[in-house]
Amino acid sequence: MVHRMSLALTTFGALVGAWLLSASPTEATKKFYDDDPLGREPATQDASAAEDWGIDLAWSLAINLFTQPGDPTPNVRAQDINTIDEVPDSDWFTNRILSTPLSIDEVVKGPLTSGPPNATRWTITRPKQSGVAPGFTARDDRGDLWFVSFDARGYPEAATGAILVANKIFWALGYWQAENYLVAIRPEQVVIGEGTLITPPSGKPRPMRSGDLDPVFQAAHRGADGSYRGIAARALPGKIIGGFRYYGTRPSDPNDLVPHEHRRGLRALKVFGAWTNLVDMKAGNTLDTIVEEGGKGIVRHYLQDVGSTFGTGATGPREYDEGWESLYEGDKLLKRLVTFGIYTQPWETVDYEESAAIGRFEGKVFDPTKWRPRVPTAAFLRARPDDDFWAARRVMAFSDEMIRAIVKTGGYSDPAAEKHLADVLIERRDKIGRAYLVAVNPLVDFALDDAGTLTFENAAVTCRVAEAPASGYSATWFSFDNDTGATSPIGTPQTATATRLPAPSALPEQVGGFVKVQVAAVDSPHEAWTKPVDVYFRRTQTGWKLVGLERLP
Repeated sequence: MVHRMSLALTTFGALVGAWLLSASPTEATKKFYDDDPLGREPATQDASAAEDWGIDLAWSLAINLFTQPGDPTPNVRAQDINTIDEVPDSDWFTNRILSTPLSIDEVVKGPLTSGPPNATRWTITRPKQSGVAPGFTARDDRGDLWFVSFDARGYPEAATGAILVANKIFWALGYWQAENYLVAIRPEQVVIGEGTLITPPSGKPRPMRSGDLDPVFQAAHRGADGSYRGIAARALPGKIIGGFRYYGTRPSDPNDLVPHEHRRGLRALKVFGAWTNLVDMKAGNTLDTIVEEGGKGIVRHYLQDVGSTFGTGATGPREYDEGWESLYEGDKLLKRLVTFGIYTQPWETVDYEESAAIGRFEGKVFDPTKWRPRVPTAAFLRARPDDDFWAARRVMAFSDEMIRAIVKTGGYSDPAAEKHLADVLIERRDKIGRAYLVAVNPLVDFALDDAGTLTFENAAVTCRVAEAPASGYSATWFSFDNDTGATSPIGTPQTATATRLPAPSALPEQVGGFVKVQVAAVDSPHEAWTKPVDVYFRRTQTGWKLVGLERLP
């Protein structure tokens, strides 16, 4: 019930704590409440005073690379989930693909809501302060603020294409994303804004001069027409308070109650990262802003930079070992030392189909269970099989047509490069389904109708990564006391080869009554399928409502 308490505290804050202290034992031990399952994790407290906590990226890298920060308790169930094992909407995550019907047009549009820059002239307000891609911060003719970055010299379309495609994918997956637009900029369109300062290596700020732009354009790729292809990212709304860590909570945010390492929305990046090869998971690629909602300030959490994906980075193709090994893995380093370099890894023999626009990105040798970011995060390391299953279902919800349409938004001029990126994403998607949809009992979408028929789906079978169990499924029924947790058997176990099972005739008829049903495969080559899923229904005025699902304890 830890996940329930986390969401309850988020919903009611200190009031819930006081209520629990004064409540009767029966009230305090209820498993389900009238508002279950929660569809949104509300932020009830005013977070206007939340502060930037000044994350030191070098220290953060060392902490995550050589230690495991956060809660040391092993195998903790995600705490940002509701009672039916789903992640509610929040200022961390918004349910989109799989949860709601998304058209190809909607996915192609993604987070783009306000329109592209209107710029015959770009007025620089600040030189680029982070990241290695050449760029700057500037205002367009309307005065809107944009963060502009360019492709690296010699690698046209690589960084910009990756940003455009990944931006749409991660928006569809559910993450808060910036608006990114493709632009073409000529140096003569760029002017230095009045009062704009730059800090040279001497460390003493001075007024920025036009010559300070020379290194920017020298590092960027120039097109045949003299323009530079870039990405203009619209400034995020609200007050910027820096990035978030993948462990702990932000002390100054009263709504930040769930330790980040126990957020399924962040643990899921283990699977989403493997699919897209998002190797650069760090606090520096996240950004929190304070926005006003409902008359109070709340903190919104962005995956600000997801461009370090696929086969390229900001300055060129991935190193051969990226996605295969973290920056430091002591056991592999030791094996190389004792074998004088003879010990090899798959990345050393992969036959990449390389291109300047896509870099090194492949799916034939890819194994999602062995994928590694440069630096593993605390949330990555805490991911459980039920978290991986939840994430894999969303990856599998991307159809071939949807993936190809998203890749087309990258604006690649070479059809072969565009096809290669889409083909690899499809191949990696399917491997993720085969790896994670069979690793737990994959039954989903439970419903109980008034006629007493239980229906459900087998996610692995639906996604065509496994065969249905030949002997079918069994369901064992219980009445359930919501106040005490006591159960009593109802009837005898039911079995059927289809994903439809009859319920016993003696189900509770009173409104507010609960039943529990345990459903599992009768016999399956996948051992995890024979371990039951616990499903709970509550009787309402209009019928049975799904209120609980526990896939793993």
